[in-house]
Amino acid sequence: MDSRLYCLCLTLSLALAGRATAQEPSWHDSLRVLNQQIAQHPGSTDLRLKKAAVNIELGQWDYAAEEYGRVLHLDARNLAAHYYRAYVYVHLRQYGLARADYEQLLAQNPLHFEGRLGLVSVLQRLNRVTDSRDELNRLVQMFPDSALAYAARAAFETERKEYETALYDWDQAIERDPKNADLVVSKVDVLITLRRYDEARRTLGEALERGVPRYALREWMEKVGR
Repeated sequence: MDSRLYCLCLTLSLALAGRATAQEPSWHDSLRVLNQQIAQHPGSTDLRLKKAAVNIELGQWDYAAEEYGRVLHLDARNLAAHYYRAYVYVHLRQYGLARADYEQLLAQNPLHFEGRLGLVSVLQRLNRVTDSRDELNRLVQMFPDSALAYAARAAFETERKEYETALYDWDQAIERDPKNADLVVSKVDVLITLRRYDEARRTLGEALERGVPRYALREWMEKVGR
């Protein structure tokens, strides 16, 4: 597994509840209806948020950004608009603007986990290594019971080849979510890189004992000859 999974999980945490199952024409119908409703109620932030979500489903990223901007013009403290506009800006590779939205979101709600994780992802894309590290440390401090917080920091450390500190954080993540196969194999990847095969085999065996499905670990078991 690519150890960047947890640093790049912004894509998952910001996804609008998964991709649509309906055919594209239904989104165009929804957009037409929403435009009609907005014409009658131009001050409705709820309608505009729904329209922006449809713009995203249709791949109309610039229109979505503009619509979230209109929401923020009506309600400068609208957390949803900041949050999802940051997602749009990331897609458009406008990372500086995404960072600004995340920072405004967090200024209002410092405990917004997804927003803080999103900020980490943007800082990494901007190659702000020190800022990324500081934000990851803050994430762990603020959410000490979160496996994902530790996993995000572990992935960052793994990418930086800081393997010993990464192993500590993978262990902390596994302790908080012991049946998560992705966490286990991320740790095993590091152990294989370090050629610590006995420890890798032991980690896999302990995961099996905890009830992690064998099929989820099979590839790594073959790598270490278990």
